[in-house]
Amino acid sequence: MSSDTLWAALTGAGRSAFRTSLHCWVEDRWEAATWSEVVADAENMTAGLRKCGVRPGTRVATVLTNGPHAVRGLLGVWLAGGAVASLPVPARGMDGAEYAKQLLTICEQLQPEVFLLEERMFGLLDEDLRTRLRARTWESLRGTGKVDASPPGDDDLAFVQYSSGSTSAPKGCMLTPRAIGHQLDLITAMLDGRPEGETTVSWLPLSHDMGIFGTLLTPWLNDWTLYLSTPERFAMAPRTWFGDMAEFGGTMTAGTNTALHLGSRIGRSARMARGLDVRACIIGAERAEADTLRRVVDSLGPYGFRAESLMPAYGLAEATLAVTATPMHEAPRHLVVDSIALADGELHEVDPAVKSATAVVSAGTPCLGVEVLGAPSDRLGEISVRSPSLAAGYFADPVRTAERFTGDTVRTADLGFVRDGHLYPVGRIDDVISVAGRKVYAREIENAVDGLAGVRRGCTTLISADGSGKELTLFVEVKRRLEDYRPLAEAVASLAMAKAAVALDECVFLSRNSLPKTPSGKIQRHRCRQMLDAGRFEPLATVRLG
Repeated sequence: MSSDTLWAALTGAGRSAFRTSLHCWVEDRWEAATWSEVVADAENMTAGLRKCGVRPGTRVATVLTNGPHAVRGLLGVWLAGGAVASLPVPARGMDGAEYAKQLLTICEQLQPEVFLLEERMFGLLDEDLRTRLRARTWESLRGTGKVDASPPGDDDLAFVQYSSGSTSAPKGCMLTPRAIGHQLDLITAMLDGRPEGETTVSWLPLSHDMGIFGTLLTPWLNDWTLYLSTPERFAMAPRTWFGDMAEFGGTMTAGTNTALHLGSRIGRSARMARGLDVRACIIGAERAEADTLRRVVDSLGPYGFRAESLMPAYGLAEATLAVTATPMHEAPRHLVVDSIALADGELHEVDPAVKSATAVVSAGTPCLGVEVLGAPSDRLGEISVRSPSLAAGYFADPVRTAERFTGDTVRTADLGFVRDGHLYPVGRIDDVISVAGRKVYAREIENAVDGLAGVRRGCTTLISADGSGKELTLFVEVKRRLEDYRPLAEAVASLAMAKAAVALDECVFLSRNSLPKTPSGKIQRHRCRQMLDAGRFEPLATVRLG
C-alpha cells in the first residue's frame, strides 16, 4: 500500500463516507463518534499543530493513551506533515523520577517540536519537566483550524515506536508509510475481515504496537466498528473484556496470554448478557500457553467461544507488528517436548504424561509477504524475519541498527523452531542463563512454577544475582501471604530440577504487583537485577535452598 492509498483510506477520501464508528471509554461511559467525525476533528487540529512547529520533516513526541483526543491527534500530526514518536508509558515498579529521566533521555535523542499528551496525564509531569519537553495537551489543539494536508511520503519517517524496555533501554523503531501500509494490508488479509462487517473490541494500550496497529488502525482503515476500552479499566475489572465482546457483538479482539487467563474467567463467576461470536482473538506479545488456551475454551465455550477463534501470533516492533499468525478457522496446535532438553536448546518430543513434558504452542504460519529465517526444525535457533513492513532501523542509533538489521532482514533476538511451516517461538535470547557451562532457557522454569498453587500466573522470573550463573534467584509473586514459605520454596526448587535440571539458590517471595513489567505484561528481567541490588524489593520472605 502506497502512502497516498494509506492516507486516503484513513481519511475516507474516495469513498462517500465511513459507515461505522469509534467508541472510546471515557471515565465511566462510552463516547461515540463516526470515523468521519474523527477525521474532521483531526483536520481541525492541524492549524494548532502548525503553530507548534509541526510540518513535514519534524517529529512529535507523545504518550499515546486510549482517549479520543489522542486518536484524533495521531491523524492530525500526520496530516500536518509530522512524524509521531510513541513513547512508553511508565513500566510497573517505575517511580516518577525514573520515568521522567526516561522521557528526557528519549527526547534529547529525538529532538521533537512538541510533546503532546492527554489532559488527564498532564498533571503527572511537574512544571519543570513540562517546560523542558515543551509539553502541550491534545485538548488545547482541538478546533484550532485546518491547514492543507501534507502527510509523510512513502519512504519518509511517519512513526517511531519506542519499546517498553523489557530487555534493555527503550529503542525507537522507525516506520515509514510504506511499512505501515504493508502491515495493515497484511493484518487485513490475516483476519479475512469483512468490509464494514466486523466489530473490534480492545483495551490494549495504544502505546504498544499491537494496540496502535492491530486494534486501532486496522479497524479504522477497514471501516470496522471499534470499542476502545483502556488498560486501566481492564486491570480493575478483567471480566469487562469479554463482557464488552458479548454486549457489542465483538468479532475481533487481541490480547496477551496473561490477560487472556484473567479476562476469560468471567464464565466461572458471572453470566454474560449475550453469547459470543468471536471470529479472531489474536494472542501476542508473549508466549501463548496451551493450558491457558484450554481454560479459555472451557470457560467461555458455554457462551459460544470456539477453539478456532484463538489466534496465537508472533510479531515485533521491528516488523511494525505481525510476522506469523494461526490461520483463520484453525484451532491452535502445539508440540509436547522434553523441558530439560528444551532448556538446553534441543527438541525431543515426549508423551504428555512424562514428568518433564512441556507444551509449546505454534504462533502460526508467515503472514502475507513475510519470510521466517534462521529457525531450524530440530533445535532452538534465533529467528530472523524478512518482511515488506520492516522498520528502517532504530532512531539515531546506528550501532544497534547495524547489529540487528541487514538489508530487508532483521535478527529478532527471539528463539524458536519451525515445524510443518509453523513457527514455535519459545523466548528471548536474553532469557538464556549460563549455569555450570549449560545454556539454560529460564522461561521453561518460570512457566512451570506459574502452575503451582498460590503462585500468580505470569509473575515469576529467574535471574543470576551476580551475573555469573553461580547464584540463581527466583522471584515469585504469591496470591496471598503464607505463614511458612519453605514448603512452597521447596516445591519450586523441585520443579526447577525436574523441568530443567537446575538447582536454585534462593526463592524471594513478593506481594502482588512487585515485579517490574512493561504495559504489555512482560517482566523486565534486567530491572529485577537492578532493583535487587538497590534494595528496592520488600520481600515477604527469602528462603535459601540447597
